[in-house]
Amino acid sequence: MPDAHRNRGHSPNAQGQHRPALPPEPYDVERVRADFPILQRLVHERPGRLGKPLVYLDNAASAQKPRAVIDAMVRCMELEYANVHRGIHYLSQQTTDAYEAVRGKIACFLNAPSRDNIVITRNATEAINLVAASWGRTFLERGDEVVLSVLEHHANIVPWQLLQAEKGIVIKVVPCDERGVLDLDAYADLLGPRTKLVAITHGSNVVGTVTPAAEIARIAHRHGILVLFDGSQTAVHMPVDVQAIDADFYVFTGHKLYGPTGIGVLYGRRSVLHRMPPYQGGGDMIAAVSFAGTTYRDPPYRFEAGTPPIIEGIGLGAAIDYVEALGRDAIALHEHSLLERATTRLERVDGVRIVGTAPGKAAILSFVLDGVHPHDLGMLADQMGVAVRVGRHCAEPLLARFGLEATARASFGLYNTIAEADALVDAVMAVKEFFR
Repeated sequence: MPDAHRNRGHSPNAQGQHRPALPPEPYDVERVRADFPILQRLVHERPGRLGKPLVYLDNAASAQKPRAVIDAMVRCMELEYANVHRGIHYLSQQTTDAYEAVRGKIACFLNAPSRDNIVITRNATEAINLVAASWGRTFLERGDEVVLSVLEHHANIVPWQLLQAEKGIVIKVVPCDERGVLDLDAYADLLGPRTKLVAITHGSNVVGTVTPAAEIARIAHRHGILVLFDGSQTAVHMPVDVQAIDADFYVFTGHKLYGPTGIGVLYGRRSVLHRMPPYQGGGDMIAAVSFAGTTYRDPPYRFEAGTPPIIEGIGLGAAIDYVEALGRDAIALHEHSLLERATTRLERVDGVRIVGTAPGKAAILSFVLDGVHPHDLGMLADQMGVAVRVGRHCAEPLLARFGLEATARASFGLYNTIAEADALVDAVMAVKEFFR
């Protein structure tokens, strides 16, 4: 990566401690864009018609990949690949060292106390299911309560409903106001003697609300309740410190963080992980096996049965390096400027309703346009080269809270530009004119 991309912001050292940030340098978005091959292409090219420049505003669903990630994964496959943890030969040891170094990078990225707090999973969904299946099945009994919020992605609803059907647990839901802000008074009132877990998003994928994680954890811990945060959106947009927010569990996914699909992360408090039984059985998670019984390795390996996502892990490590080199504070400032620009201009368009106006929200902008179905808006915007997400965004209860069946959603990333924020608004205005 060019020296100009070296870290200017949040910078944990190898022990997960944070060094003072260097003075910020100008954020050179055009130089950043040059690192992403896909951003150079045109879309909707066909004979007799010039294509449109790609304006990719679907980053909350999945972000594009920089050359550094692509090259790291190709290099692993071409020159360094072998299975990890089990071989004594050179390639296996080299790949094992590289893969385990990624665990250390993740620990620093979250300011976890140790790499032993980091369980590598297939995605954030599997990480939540791991907690539900292992911790939930072991420690929850009929009538015990799990508190969620109306902001949740389905991935943080359905695993608890499966447990509800299996064990008879009770699910309670924290409401939000018209801005998308959680009602903390209602949250505190929901906690009781049977509440065993609070599982709440750190950032909504629909309305962009960033929840007050430290306060949520403080209130829960006062009652001896564990807390899980879904950080799939926040780990991308802002520095996250699991010790500062006092999380018991924290999950995020690689593909939204400019890394590959097929890899995610579960951070767990060490004392809690040690009490949890395995999630799956197989190779690499065992200490000894006989037909009389099996003993298991200590966490995190206890929860990583089978061959892990080796190549994807290398890619995630490269993505973390890339994001840290840019500086998460610098990224957040850049993305906020895009959100402000698009919001200010969209608010001036008659018939547009912005859904979610929480203070300090992440760079996610959901909206509807009077008289136009979001799917029609998305399809016409796509013909202009503007890629947005439309639908329920895997958050049906939240859409129902706002009385909506669907929205259009633009989500900004570190490579988007002011011109692209303007292109979004111009596309909405063109769609409005089309349906006039």
